[in-house]
Amino acid sequence: MSDTSSLDALIQALRRLPGVGVKSAQRMAFHLLQHDREGAQVLSRTLAQAASSVRHCERCHTFTEGAVCEVCLDPGRDATRLAVVETPADQSAMERTGAFKGLYFVLMGRLSPLDGVGPRDIGVHKLLERASDGVVQEVILATSFTAEGEATAHAIGEALKRRGVHVTRLARGVPVGSELEYVDLGTIAHALADRR
Repeated sequence: MSDTSSLDALIQALRRLPGVGVKSAQRMAFHLLQHDREGAQVLSRTLAQAASSVRHCERCHTFTEGAVCEVCLDPGRDATRLAVVETPADQSAMERTGAFKGLYFVLMGRLSPLDGVGPRDIGVHKLLERASDGVVQEVILATSFTAEGEATAHAIGEALKRRGVHVTRLARGVPVGSELEYVDLGTIAHALADRR
């Protein structure tokens, strides 16, 4: 066993984070060990705590420490509107806008047949049950506008429509503050088609 096996293991563990390559992982590891051992201990403890205590909400599938998350428990939320998002990060982004006061269903992914991700893997059956509970009147498909996000929205939308659920999709268009000449052509085309 070499003297650097723990260091190598730390670097490999940091590489598991999205967007972190070998050099970035090395910089992080060297920084923590050379300049911030206390920070390394705090990171270690909090990561272990989160990994053991954070689970999925029984109603919306987002991350929570309780059986049901705070958003689902909030009586001030509009239970007739359900936004379907891909990840807890997407839910957080929608919450930061302050514009949506309904409830959520977090898929924890999107359909990707090439990667072997199908409807069962993202909880579509649970979503269909939730959306057909008699309380939900509108399901807002807030998946990303990538090919997989569009395919996911289409598949879920069709399944919900067959159950008689009213389905809408997030609008897409020209970003606020942008100049039209610098916006990509696909965005301009969708903005024209979806104009109001």
